[in-house]
Amino acid sequence: MQIRISWPAGQLTATLEETPTSKALAEALPISASANTWGEEVYFDTGVSVALEDDARQVVDPGTVAFWTEGDALALPYGPTPISRGGESRLASPSNVLGSFDGDPRLLSTVRDGDPVRVELA
Repeated sequence: MQIRISWPAGQLTATLEETPTSKALAEALPISASANTWGEEVYFDTGVSVALEDDARQVVDPGTVAFWTEGDALALPYGPTPISRGGESRLASPSNVLGSFDGDPRLLSTVRDGDPVRVELA
């Protein structure tokens, strides 16, 4: 499944694996939210509540599309966060991994706190 995430300065598409979380997210699309930034990560509320999956991870590759279950939010790291060690992308807590961006995730650096963000099927 592909999704498109757009904001005033750009957009990216991502390919998601078939997981319980990605299915729940797809059922809620389209979603509009207000972006938050945390180091080199963008996250925003989805209104979707799901359980932590068995393969949830806290350290992920830049460009991973993750679901932060504690905040009902998509977490989109493109580099280090304030709790990263070295150059890793470390999320606030273990999160469900949904997939990854098809393009350069560093485009997310153009997202500003409070920007409107829209997620829809691509």
